[in-house]
Amino acid sequence: MSDEQADENAENPPPSERAVEVPARRRRDEDEEDEDGARKRLLLVVPLLMAAAAIVALVLVGMQDKGIYSKPVDELVAQKAKFVGKSVRAEGNLVHGSLVKREDPCEYRFKIEKNGTEIPVRFAKCVVPDTFRDVAGMDVGVTVEGELLADDSLEASQVLAKCPSKYEMKEKAAKGEKAPHAAMSP
Repeated sequence: MSDEQADENAENPPPSERAVEVPARRRRDEDEEDEDGARKRLLLVVPLLMAAAAIVALVLVGMQDKGIYSKPVDELVAQKAKFVGKSVRAEGNLVHGSLVKREDPCEYRFKIEKNGTEIPVRFAKCVVPDTFRDVAGMDVGVTVEGELLADDSLEASQVLAKCPSKYEMKEKAAKGEKAPHAAMSP
């Protein structure tokens, strides 16, 4: 055999000597199980993500315009255009001599102030905290929650009186002062 024939035989071996490549056998069961598992996981994850998104959307829609702004009286009045008609929480001190209780209809009217700025408050309920008393010589901290009206007054739905700490009360008791709730006898 010549070199040329040997090269030809090496490139094109006779059919009996040709190597046949057989692709690796795929197991249909394993591939189908992998695809089914992936589908099942996808069918579980997608609804969970949709449910989480729906809950977040409901919470955000439910909170819309439900927030309450908490401001000291002076800041509230200075920015009144921003807060008129909205629920607000005003913080200040009770103005001495301004607390008036009406019996018919049952309501309290008073003023609160902060840094020299006053705002009149109307509270149309009969029950106020025990510490909400006008006591001469004692500042009563008040937080009022309600709606700021266009006439710079507040229609209160809740009144909270700050109770002095036990340390403040000890100092005041040493000076001969009484607690706000003890100043009024029933």
